[in-house]
Amino acid sequence: MDRKESPTGRGQSLGAFLAEHASLGAVSFHMPGHKGADFFVRNGYGEKIKRLAEWDITEIFGADNLFQPESVIRRTMQKYERLYETRRSYLLINGSSAGIIASILASVRRGGRLIMARNCHKSVFNALSLGGIEPVYLRPQVDDRYGVAAEVRACDVAALLDSEPQAAAVILASPNYYGICSDIAAIARETHKRGKLLIVDQAHGAHLKFFANHAAALPRDPDHTKGGLRFPLPAEAQGADLVINSTHKTLASFTQTAVLNVCSDRIDCTLLEDGLQMLQSSSPSYPLMATLDFNADLLAEKGLELMEQWRNDLLWFYEKAANIRGLSLMKGRLMDPSKINLDMSACGLDGDRLERELIKRRIFPELVSGDIVMCMTGIGNTSSDYEKLLAALAELSERSKTAEIASDPRAAKAGGKTRASLCAGADYAVQLEFCGIPKERERISLEQAAGRVCAMSLIPYPPGIPLVCPGERLTEKTVSSLLALRQAGRKVIGVDEELCIWAGKA
Repeated sequence: MDRKESPTGRGQSLGAFLAEHASLGAVSFHMPGHKGADFFVRNGYGEKIKRLAEWDITEIFGADNLFQPESVIRRTMQKYERLYETRRSYLLINGSSAGIIASILASVRRGGRLIMARNCHKSVFNALSLGGIEPVYLRPQVDDRYGVAAEVRACDVAALLDSEPQAAAVILASPNYYGICSDIAAIARETHKRGKLLIVDQAHGAHLKFFANHAAALPRDPDHTKGGLRFPLPAEAQGADLVINSTHKTLASFTQTAVLNVCSDRIDCTLLEDGLQMLQSSSPSYPLMATLDFNADLLAEKGLELMEQWRNDLLWFYEKAANIRGLSLMKGRLMDPSKINLDMSACGLDGDRLERELIKRRIFPELVSGDIVMCMTGIGNTSSDYEKLLAALAELSERSKTAEIASDPRAAKAGGKTRASLCAGADYAVQLEFCGIPKERERISLEQAAGRVCAMSLIPYPPGIPLVCPGERLTEKTVSSLLALRQAGRKVIGVDEELCIWAGKA
């Protein structure tokens, strides 16, 4: 069974599944950030949410036009320009992906070169295909314990820029899916020193600006457990040229909405706008744009109150969770603490088992990766959500004492590197040989693919980061990882139901 599918999901229509899931009263530690209608009701937007179907219109007189905004849509854009303190902010109704692709196409000429972190989202790889752009891979650091991609170092960016002077821009994700951030200020200095552009995929950090805005009210502490929390600064405040934010992931707009922020005068907005109109629907959703407007108003009206409550709930959770036997939490110097990365392998629970135990208790996390279960908190989570998560973890810890949970031989590893065979980030640090994107391709069995050159990205989802990119030669280890993911019921884009992929002709 797919890990995202409910036990009763098979045979249901989509509408029936959604209705059933909503009736569970489940706790959401996954995107979107609003966590459901109750958030809007609590904050005075309940009636507006009810009327969204009435607002499903087209570009009638007075409704403005997303691709030539001059009135009502332009005013929503201006709200985000004030909130993020940017030169220009564009509304996205095709997710951050559209903003990422448009940013790359506006920054790198056709056939040019782009320095990109190897753990970038799949949309970056799509931009390469659309623009005939050649990648220059930037290898992030690796978390020694969990084997996942960590921060990108400024010194590595500088070295690549010096060795690849034809590259026009640099792109990386910060925070990444696990909440690990990079030192954007240092990377921006190295990038601009060499006359290049810096694009930051901040899809998972749309909220960072608002924690920074209210920093005086938010105590800071690097280890999350001594009276404060440390939130990394947003890329908008650290010198990035273009920053893409998925406001739906952690804030209050609906899924598929995002904001693209232009933060410097190095960007040709005419090129950027041309790319956006090519990549987004010519019939943009007014209900989606309305939720972007709601989100902006909520942040302007209640930003301090909402951020303080969110911070206080996180602080309470981290302080209490530190006392649960067998529970480890991923920490780091540049971590976004709104991503709660749980590890209960010391209690005999790998990530898959921990997720199943949480779902039994109607708590739905965002991501499983090896021993890690990542709970994505958002602006809409309530204090009771954190209380229920803490109670579930405490119960599981107690049950493990009495062997009610089957023991796991890995529990005795005493802090060594955890299982990575099914970790969606485990192999990102492995440098696969780049042989050039094949001009001719054929469909082959994945089991026979070792040594062949990949023709289509192979992307575990989530987190949506290619494990193998077009032009890279597959290794036996990588093939084994992909087969293990599929055999465990995980989605891997590019690997079909018959476990076949597309590779260059032999």
